[in-house]
Amino acid sequence: NSSEFITKYRTCRRRVRECSGEADHHEGMSSDDELTPTEMTEFQKSKDNVLEDSKKVFEDVHADFCDIRKILLKFQEWKEKFPDSYCDAYISFCLPKLLNPLIRVQLINWNPLEQNSTELEEMPWFRAVEEFCDAGNVSESK
Repeated sequence: NSSEFITKYRTCRRRVRECSGEADHHEGMSSDDELTPTEMTEFQKSKDNVLEDSKKVFEDVHADFCDIRKILLKFQEWKEKFPDSYCDAYISFCLPKLLNPLIRVQLINWNPLEQNSTELEEMPWFRAVEEFCDAGNVSESK
């Protein structure tokens, strides 16, 4: 049972604090999410491995097919040159599925809770999608 485990874990931590003479601890103020230095090192190593592997995901893909801006430019050209065909292909439904893996790779290291984290709206892929949507609104208004 998980509640029994948590209770035993907290009891063990309390005993360790008592034995170490940690006098400034206030009951209920500790975090169960505290990681030991070993756990932090293992986490950082695992994170670095994932980030390194993520760089290899598109290494064998032609540059025109792994750059969101270039992909959207091709679709914009299609939309402008052949609007009926573009509309009949339901591209607005296909683009999210097409761009999903490209965006996910770029978001692997993104942590919105970090202070120095890049805002979502400032990311290159977000701006590319935003420009594509704005270009569509301009051409539709014409």
